[in-house]
Amino acid sequence: MSVHPQSASHPSGWLFGIALHLCLALALVGCGREQQAVELAGSTMGTTWHVTYVPSQTSRNPEQVQQTLEALLEDVNASMSTWRPDSEISRFNRSPVGAWFPVSPDFARVLAVALAIGDASDGAYDVTVGPLVSLWGFGPGQPGITVPEEGAIDAALQQVGQGHLEFDSANSRLRRTQPVELDFSSIAKGYAVDVLAQALQSEQIGHYLVEVGGEMRVAGNSPRGDAWRVAIEQPHSGERAVALAVALTDKAIATSGDYRNFFEVDGKRFSHSIDPRTGYPIAHDLVSVTVIADDCTSADAWATALTVMGADAALALAERRQLAVYLMRRSEDGIVTAYSSAFQPWLAAPEFSQ
Repeated sequence: MSVHPQSASHPSGWLFGIALHLCLALALVGCGREQQAVELAGSTMGTTWHVTYVPSQTSRNPEQVQQTLEALLEDVNASMSTWRPDSEISRFNRSPVGAWFPVSPDFARVLAVALAIGDASDGAYDVTVGPLVSLWGFGPGQPGITVPEEGAIDAALQQVGQGHLEFDSANSRLRRTQPVELDFSSIAKGYAVDVLAQALQSEQIGHYLVEVGGEMRVAGNSPRGDAWRVAIEQPHSGERAVALAVALTDKAIATSGDYRNFFEVDGKRFSHSIDPRTGYPIAHDLVSVTVIADDCTSADAWATALTVMGADAALALAERRQLAVYLMRRSEDGIVTAYSSAFQPWLAAPEFSQ
């Protein structure tokens, strides 16, 4: 692993890993491109999605591809959105304690990854953290403005813990032994990215970028003929600037941070990232975590888990599990960065101008 002060001199033409916009996707292609790219976009999960790809000889027309992608996103929402009372996850959360609940293949895949990362992170990641998130005012339609009483936090902690779930993967069913509730908001966008990527692959499309809410997965080359160029954002709440540029092929990337979603009381900041082990928002100096992985489901969940853990514990775990991780933390001298050994190959991305 390595730790060093952050350089502020990076080009501005890289695609942001946290707030991708279609205009930036277009900037990827650049002038004089050799292959014609197709760009698709829409809304989902309270955010946006974008796809850029190079058509294959056998892929359908863009309108048909968009219809397929939108239908798949609707399927993910119908399974995992806690905003929908009739979704699969909402129905499970209302199911009787102790009763088995049949789960769909998509639901089972996401749950398996979530539980595994919860175990690997010693509980820093927990998809039953929803009661604490709502208590602190970061749930659906709840702007955080007040600090809960200690007693309320203790009571909410009693409703948190993936150990209160029993998952029978062989028979695709799930039950809870205590009245806990699932919330896949920290992993569902990453899974949606993977679902769209697989759909493009089924169209024999080998060169693409998929993004949902800032989480990404790329394959092959960009329409320019080189690797896809992605930027990790500076952790500042009031501006957007590039912190680090990476060139990716056949990888996924996800970033988690506490610098945009928070509230302040008496000068103290309270992050939306809640530690499910303590019941309180994280209060350490780690402000941004980026994870590169083979799939976006894992990258998305790991970024959240490592954010909760804090820089030292996150780097130690990343080294043990050979995770490609890039961290940014606050210091008196500004932002200091650190990265795992597995991330080092991506630090050699060439500079370029748009």
